[in-house]
Amino acid sequence: LCCDPPPPGSLSALLVVVNWPPPGLILYHHQYVLDSMARFTVPGVFNYSMLTLSDHERVLYVGARETLFALDPNDISRQLRPQIDWPAPQDKKRECVAKGKNNQTECFNYIRFLQSYNHTHLYTCGTYAFQPKCSYNADYFTLNTAALEDGKGKCPYDPAKGHTGLIVDKELYSATLNNFLGTEPVILRNLGQQHYSMKSEYLPAWLNEPDFVGSALVREGLGSKDGDDDKIYFFFSERALELDCDTEPAVARVARVCKGDLGGTRTLQKKWTTFQKARLECSLPERHVSFNNLRAVFTLPGQDWRTTTFYGIFHAQWGDVDVSAVCQYQINDVKKVFEGSYKEYREASQRWGRYTGAVPNPRPGSCIRNSDRENGYNSSLQLPDATLNFAKKHPLMEDKALARPLLLTKGVNFTKLAVDRVNALDQRAYNMLFIGTAEGWLQRVVILNSDAHVIEEIQLFDTPQPVDTLTISHSKKYLYIGSRSEVLQLPLANCSRYQSQPDCLLARDPYCAWDSEGRACVRIDLHRGKLTSYPLPVPSAFSPVWYNPNLKASQLESNSVMLHLKAKTYKSDRNFVVTLLRHVLVSLCSVIF
Repeated sequence: LCCDPPPPGSLSALLVVVNWPPPGLILYHHQYVLDSMARFTVPGVFNYSMLTLSDHERVLYVGARETLFALDPNDISRQLRPQIDWPAPQDKKRECVAKGKNNQTECFNYIRFLQSYNHTHLYTCGTYAFQPKCSYNADYFTLNTAALEDGKGKCPYDPAKGHTGLIVDKELYSATLNNFLGTEPVILRNLGQQHYSMKSEYLPAWLNEPDFVGSALVREGLGSKDGDDDKIYFFFSERALELDCDTEPAVARVARVCKGDLGGTRTLQKKWTTFQKARLECSLPERHVSFNNLRAVFTLPGQDWRTTTFYGIFHAQWGDVDVSAVCQYQINDVKKVFEGSYKEYREASQRWGRYTGAVPNPRPGSCIRNSDRENGYNSSLQLPDATLNFAKKHPLMEDKALARPLLLTKGVNFTKLAVDRVNALDQRAYNMLFIGTAEGWLQRVVILNSDAHVIEEIQLFDTPQPVDTLTISHSKKYLYIGSRSEVLQLPLANCSRYQSQPDCLLARDPYCAWDSEGRACVRIDLHRGKLTSYPLPVPSAFSPVWYNPNLKASQLESNSVMLHLKAKTYKSDRNFVVTLLRHVLVSLCSVIF
């Protein structure tokens, strides 16, 4: 421990130093986690990229290349029902190759959508050798390949292109590329009987070469005093028209539509009248650093919709170095952006700027509310042309949803994340992030106040490959991981890895606590004995920060501990744990000042 000695005659603090193992990040290589991991793979089957838990989490459905599986979520190595083979026919594959696509990587049926339609059926879509198809899948796990539906607009043609979708009240909301060439981006609603089929305009101001990464339903109409509607949010990156750059750089976006949108009568007929989009900014403004490439999103529901949180993985390139960041956005902050000013394109100057004119009433882009109904507007079909024309020409909002990175890492390429809310022993709730990387590692990260603390990194595969998807079972406390070669199952926490009391307490793992009677580190939810845990929130006077500017899972060998004490920063690479007491500085082991 290196720090300035106290002034002569005064002892301002007591630091008790003991030779415990250091807190902070712990690395587990593949061979050390095999005993806690279940695996599922079938020879000749690849791309296990779609994972869906059934209602009540009784079945884990897996969509892979040309195959569907139904696995036991308690032990994924066990199939609950025979697999469904759903290959693209040979004639479709020949057509795909004839159109210039690769017969080794592209001309197959990649499952890209798999969700519950109701309590008895799934709905699934595949690329089908660049001729996307969809079908209903019964709960006894059969697929009628003779009654396939056209998957255009529901599923991408190209298995490598971004896509997102979700089923809301038996209606499919999807965001994808709507043609073979991948030049027609669309946000679409169809499948259901309650509403008309709807889609976005084919205008660059609406969607400009987007890469869709996620979507979410937010029940904003539930208990709304002003009669607001539920909304579907879409997350993507796209080339920005509004920036004054010749290169038209990519930016991260969030867009939304109202669930009850029926389109206009003349203007925007069968088109979204409520489509709006805004920029998501994840940045360090004091360093002029922005992360514009949005890679993945996870939506964490709260006790009600007002406490919904969006977590995003962002990527940037600093020279030859990959930089990944995680930012979080509260729903109310995003909502304020959509209730703010609009951007507009000014023909005279050929530049984008804030719209300063009068805004039509009802407000363009808003859902139908009680105040609109009182004025005779009971649906979007009754909206005046002034509102609809304005909405068509002004889809972009002026303000941004701003956030600073919770976690920032160089040399690591994050791919996916999932978030669990944990009730710890101190009766507080903590958010635990599970982050997959392109090299096949998993980071477990706990959010302490507004800071991220990486508890451990786990090497998932014996050979490097990207983490393609992450799914959490909250009832069974498992994490399911999809990749090109297999599906993995891990417990959300393996507290037995912490073999001593200091390891257990100082890990600050909210799932774990020390059993003083059994002398073991145990999961809180599975134990009823006498437990103790280290206070997760760090006291304001003593703030350890675990940080390595060159953090990379395959290279990191030790932890660097930074201690912030009364505006001074002390750094230790020694294996010490430091506890702040009061007023006197006492060293219990050899410390050289």
